[in-house]
Amino acid sequence: EAEEKVINIKDVNGVNALTTLYDMITNKFVFELEVEGEKKQLTRGELMTYVRHPSPDIRAAAYQELYRVYGQETSVLSQIYFHRVRDWTSENVKLRKFSSPISVRNLANDIPDAVVNTLLDVCAEQASIFHRYFKLKAGWLGIPGKLRRYDLYAPLRQESTKKIDYSRAVDMVLDSLHEFSPIVARHARRIFDEGHIDAEVRPGKRGGAFCASILPGLTPWVLANYTGEPREVATLAHELGHAIHALMAADHSVLTFHSALPLAETASVFAEMLLTDRLLAEENDLALRRDILAEAIDDSYATILRQAYFVLFEREAHRLIVEGSTADQLNQVYLANLTQQFGDSIEVNEEFQREWICIPHIYHTPFYCYAYSFGQLLALSLYQQYKEKGDAFKPTLLKILAYGGSASPNHILTEAGINMADPDFWRGGFKFIEGMVDELERIPA
Repeated sequence: EAEEKVINIKDVNGVNALTTLYDMITNKFVFELEVEGEKKQLTRGELMTYVRHPSPDIRAAAYQELYRVYGQETSVLSQIYFHRVRDWTSENVKLRKFSSPISVRNLANDIPDAVVNTLLDVCAEQASIFHRYFKLKAGWLGIPGKLRRYDLYAPLRQESTKKIDYSRAVDMVLDSLHEFSPIVARHARRIFDEGHIDAEVRPGKRGGAFCASILPGLTPWVLANYTGEPREVATLAHELGHAIHALMAADHSVLTFHSALPLAETASVFAEMLLTDRLLAEENDLALRRDILAEAIDDSYATILRQAYFVLFEREAHRLIVEGSTADQLNQVYLANLTQQFGDSIEVNEEFQREWICIPHIYHTPFYCYAYSFGQLLALSLYQQYKEKGDAFKPTLLKILAYGGSASPNHILTEAGINMADPDFWRGGFKFIEGMVDELERIPA
């Protein structure tokens, strides 16, 4: 349509140019950090590795340097965001007549507004579960009083003394999948039988882990970098879960076999939880049990609660910016957001009020982050149902996976007997997390 053409032309030299400018400015940032007497010049990615450093002073210095450098460009970066928000509102609320700024993202994700509101409300309601965990972590780290925000990602151990051989790891993952369903285990084994996994660590190889599903019926490829750490066994299970999801949906077309974003983590997180339960069942060492549970809760915090609170901030920011608020006022709103998120469990230093200008997602893809919360919490809620119902639940998950992306998330889950608009469904995911916190509280300090 003519109007769409005008908007597309406008965006190329308008809002798209603004987000490109944000990237150009922030990608040039150089951060300085002194580590063991050596002054290092770092990229942001390199700097953020130090927020997981064993030294509390280095963790604090890394965060302080991050916000010092970004803070020098607050006026420019905040104006870019303000114009991004005003453009979003003008186009989508005023011209396209969406009921709210977040409704645009909800339509793209094919999820009703009411469901997203329920998800975010339940996340805020259940934040106290993580508060209990953060208080435990402060004790484990020997921190008097509250955990500092600087210490959120502090490691509980330097490096595991227990290594798991790769062949043993593969057997553990396949066995845990087979115990749930021979069907999903057969799909996972296909990855190994056809040589579609590269898990060896070697020079020049890309880091991290991912699964690439190209066409329906074509065996997906899995990349991993396996060094024997117990956590990497769970990563292996996670990526194989993605492969299973693609193979379960192989009967659909190339346009519909990939699941919608909100459902994309269903099989991967479920497979990871199956493996985690298997690890816990075989591990009697209390320190290692603590580490396994703590890493799972850390992941859940980062993927569920943190992402939900980004979006809660965005909802408020979009409203306030249109009403004429300033960057200083948004700083205070973000600080209040963190205070609500952490309650009395974490001490939040003032420099964290500028964290919002460091979040690329809110510039590039407003309200995107709740999809992470949705996907992780959905999978945990389903896993909680599996723990409660046992074998009777198994056909439900297989049916969800077989849909791929051929129907809306609402249709897929409704067919499976799940009401996404019911707060109790989402609370089921938090119930699973709470069970892990309960066990941690029973482990002697």
